[in-house]
Amino acid sequence: MTGGSALRPRHQVWRAGVLLLAASLACATELDPVASQIGFTLKTRWGQSLQGRFPKASGEVAELADGRHQVRLQLSARSVEIVGHPSYTNLTRGEGFFDAEQYPQIEFVSDAYTPQLLHHGGALHGVLTIRDVRRREVFTISPATCAQPARDCDVVASGSIRRADFGMDRWGFALSDKVVFSLRVRVRGDGA
Repeated sequence: MTGGSALRPRHQVWRAGVLLLAASLACATELDPVASQIGFTLKTRWGQSLQGRFPKASGEVAELADGRHQVRLQLSARSVEIVGHPSYTNLTRGEGFFDAEQYPQIEFVSDAYTPQLLHHGGALHGVLTIRDVRRREVFTISPATCAQPARDCDVVASGSIRRADFGMDRWGFALSDKVVFSLRVRVRGDGA
């Protein structure tokens, strides 16, 4: 019985944590994976631009209790493809790049931000995780072209990373170190 009573306080702490998290999230809206487009550009050492895309993406925008928002975005490394180049698709899924078999998911979790960021544009800071390497990165949000960004028009963002910062340092003889991400994001339903 001593073991059961020792577990009870932990269970209560866990439950209190879940309730606190639920209370801090006023609502969450899902990313629309059909209407959203998430991709990247790579340059070869010969000057060729390769367009990559993530056909399988998911995520949500949570509205926090204080009125700010937070984005959580997941991308399937196993689904990544380089448009029109099957050999480069295999390379980017392979061990020297995303290593999709061992690290199937890429994730970005933003810092909390005010909704005005989507209207006026600016820097969106957060933590990007690739190959279990977590780094603070910044995406630039473009000013909105409509009154209700993410619902009536795309939220457009871009940002660049260095492959070497995430342990993707193979293929340096063929590919530049810089990867430029581009996102056009919509949400489902009435949330934003």
